[in-house]
Amino acid sequence: MPELVLIRGLPGSGKSTMAKAMAGHRHFEADMYFCGNRGYLFDPRRLPDAHRWCQQKTLEALSGGFDVVVSNTFTQKWEMQPYLDMGFPVRVIEASGSWPNIHGVPDHAIKRMRQRWEAI
Repeated sequence: MPELVLIRGLPGSGKSTMAKAMAGHRHFEADMYFCGNRGYLFDPRRLPDAHRWCQQKTLEALSGGFDVVVSNTFTQKWEMQPYLDMGFPVRVIEASGSWPNIHGVPDHAIKRMRQRWEAI
């Protein structure tokens, strides 16, 4: 049965780097939805679409027999629930590094995320 790995952490914690190092796993994250020919163009109004896209791609890959790693902030438990409900074995990893975030998330937004962080 395919494995699903969820990597959670604040922006700049090393989630994407950890996910890319997981050889043999298909890698998805909501931020990928905003990448196109003109680079990364984040639109907060499209964030629900981005998460639905990420969940859909994850389920398609798992259903196809592929191991998958998803790296999103997952600051609250409910944000992981759609992945847990997919019915595949899940492993959760917390990224706790401290590097510059690659998507330019402002400090005040990271502070808000840190304040709503739920331990699992």
